Amino acid sequence: MRKILAATIAASVGLLLGAGVIPAAAQAHGNAANGYTPPPIDWGTCTRPSLAARNAECGFLVVPLDYAKPRGTKIKVAVSRIKHKSSDAQAQGVMLVNPGGPGGSGLGLATLGEAIPNGAGDYYDWIGFDPRGVGSSVPALTCDAGYTGYNRPFYVPVTRSLEKTWLAKSKGYAEDCDAAGGALLDHLRTTDTIADMESLRKALGQSKINFYGFSYGTYLGQVYATLHPDRVRRFVLDGVVNPERVWYDANLDQDIQFDKNMDVYFAWLAKYDSVYHLGTSAKVVKQKYYATLYSLIKAPAAGKIGPDEWNDIFVSAGYYVYGWETVGEAFSAWVNDKDPALLLDLFGEPGAPGADNGYAVYLGVQCTDVQWPAKWSTWQRDNWRIHAKYPFITWNNAWFNAPCLFWGAKAGKPVEVNGKKAPEILMIAETNDAATPYTGALEVRKRFPKSVLIEGVGGTTHSGSLSGIACTDDKIAAYLATGELPDRVRGNRSDVQCDPVPQPDPTAVSLLSKSGGAADDAKAQVREAITKR
Repeated sequence: MRKILAATIAASVGLLLGAGVIPAAAQAHGNAANGYTPPPIDWGTCTRPSLAARNAECGFLVVPLDYAKPRGTKIKVAVSRIKHKSSDAQAQGVMLVNPGGPGGSGLGLATLGEAIPNGAGDYYDWIGFDPRGVGSSVPALTCDAGYTGYNRPFYVPVTRSLEKTWLAKSKGYAEDCDAAGGALLDHLRTTDTIADMESLRKALGQSKINFYGFSYGTYLGQVYATLHPDRVRRFVLDGVVNPERVWYDANLDQDIQFDKNMDVYFAWLAKYDSVYHLGTSAKVVKQKYYATLYSLIKAPAAGKIGPDEWNDIFVSAGYYVYGWETVGEAFSAWVNDKDPALLLDLFGEPGAPGADNGYAVYLGVQCTDVQWPAKWSTWQRDNWRIHAKYPFITWNNAWFNAPCLFWGAKAGKPVEVNGKKAPEILMIAETNDAATPYTGALEVRKRFPKSVLIEGVGGTTHSGSLSGIACTDDKIAAYLATGELPDRVRGNRSDVQCDPVPQPDPTAVSLLSKSGGAADDAKAQVREAITKR
């Protein structure tokens, strides 16, 4: 199952405000950890190769299923740790990491410290964790591992029959999750993970935490800093969620920017027609993409890759520039040679046990963080309106989130994000980020008056920090090493402008990175967590 990041959702700003938001003080009183003191973590060896190779420690954080009943049922959050490499005197505490999703596994991200330039990661104990319900945490939610497979009904409901089929599929998945998740489904909100982070802080014996969050992880950082500003030390937020748009509206925002980013990708393929042979203009390449999509309705590639799977394979190209060459090769191989091998490889083999874990938890969080539109007619109106001009991912995204129409757990109300009491934090965003559009970074910058925003000007990559752009990465390193931040400027704009993650050149000789290792593995995990399909 291909997870797609911040898919995104909630009923429009007006509806969200009409439903009400929980003031920070009230939310903190109601679900901040309620005085719960966790037992010490029983650290042992790790089984994941990238962690074991670095002598990382792994264990479980024991927390209440329901923080309102701290003596009640307990669950386990899987945690990993790689200790600081500096002297104890130079050590700067713990650095929690979240890759996004929601539903992304963060257990392996204790290795991320190796990706920080200039040895600035050495000052921290890097803490990876699988949020409640995810991965190695107990219990881990899975509802129907075969939900996403080959030859699914066409995403675009051009007939009433297709619409009914997708609504039935969505309802069925929600019912399967209700049966599989039980009481866990009522305790998967963002505020539950915030409470777990507070328990983790206590278990690690820290008065404050440092935090590196990607994508949805930036929303965790915002909410934590709102509820516990006195516990915040240094926070890096990359790919910034707009708290004003959670979650339904943010989904619609994505649809527009993804379509624009795909035009950038089609232009790139045209630029390198000598490599891919798909056409010398973006218009021609785009026409081939859609012509192929429609041809696959009646004749799936290898009998497996239909229009939905075709669309899923291309989604990553709208997220970031990583892997553009591979998607282009698969496109070219099928269109020019009718060779489906790369398409099959990119889509993967569906149906493995637990394959839907990330998707199930994604829904578990997003469907209960805030109330979604209860009437299907609202979804119809909004998605057809956007699809008319921006068709690339609109209905794909709609059906990805449609189980929220039928979700069994009651929706809550979002925290009113307010960073006025928070210390200095660092944010990173590229101008044309589709998963978390750039306007969200500007909104959070307003709400956190001590924050500094680095913009990757003109880029289309989501959560692309630590990708070798010195202008960005060196500032992250300086902040983590000493707390130094660039000056904040006046106005509603970024404080620092850097180059974006560059588009690849498929004609260049590829040299394998000698650094590689755990740091590259960590970044790959982030990309997996934030890619919806």
